[in-house]
Amino acid sequence: MLRDVLQQIEQRDRFVLTSHARPDGDAIGSALACCQVLRAMGKRADVVLHDGVPRIYRTLPFADEVLQANHVGGNYEAAIILECDSINRTRLEGLEDRFLISIDHHVSGRPFAHVNWIDPHAVATGEMVFRLAREAGTPFSPEMATCLYTALMTDTGSFMFQGTNEHTFALARELVLAGADPSHCARNIYFAHSVAKIRLLGEALRNLNTERHVGWTWVTQEQMNRCGAKEEDCEGLVNYVLSIGEVEVAAFFRELPDGRFRVSLRSKGKLDVAHVAERFGGGGHKCASGCSVDGPLAQAVHQILENLCHGPSVQ
Repeated sequence: MLRDVLQQIEQRDRFVLTSHARPDGDAIGSALACCQVLRAMGKRADVVLHDGVPRIYRTLPFADEVLQANHVGGNYEAAIILECDSINRTRLEGLEDRFLISIDHHVSGRPFAHVNWIDPHAVATGEMVFRLAREAGTPFSPEMATCLYTALMTDTGSFMFQGTNEHTFALARELVLAGADPSHCARNIYFAHSVAKIRLLGEALRNLNTERHVGWTWVTQEQMNRCGAKEEDCEGLVNYVLSIGEVEVAAFFRELPDGRFRVSLRSKGKLDVAHVAERFGGGGHKCASGCSVDGPLAQAVHQILENLCHGPSVQ
């Protein structure tokens, strides 16, 4: 499928690139690097994201060129959608009638585009963009390497998630040799939080619950407002729950303005949380997934915990 993607790119001139709403490090890093690959191929390309670039990723090369919008206009000949299993996940209008190319590594990936390159064996979509660049024979700049190293680092949980192996570190080595600075990348991601996020963490930890191998917590819309927190400030809070020794699987519930709850699920490897997320219309990785469920809070927690306690094991 890599050759099919490259063939379709070669046949066109102008592209729009995007990823899912509330983009994470892999979504941002992959989109920025892929855009540069296309430009190196002599193509015209822009990155458009519904929610823009979160605070901790704004120091990445080319991040200031990302367009934030609700609708994609212009005469783009094709849209490349990275790390996404449907158009709806982008929350962008104007993609429906365009030629679509999907590049995704999630086990829950779906073939919704005209050309679909889905590789669940890749540890990050950034790995697939790296392979695309190599196949295209484009120059590999330190800036591109920095974007892809950030994608790799964040989507593997700083090389801690299940699936990280010798190939992951071989790719990391390639990116460092190409100019990525590991300590600089890590510092910008893990030591650049807002005061609001740390205050929100305090609220979440006060709501912490554990029962046997499951841990969970939540934040309400009122707590978000009181802390002055944004949606992006919730990223990574679930990992504090997972860091508890006896906890094997963790859930973080964030109340949305409409009363529903967005749920982040994490596993240390014994439980397949992607399977649980898919039951509620979500998806992701076996050890890191997400979904949305109806409120109120007690009902949302009950639904998720019931599935986590009886969910399938990771094979």
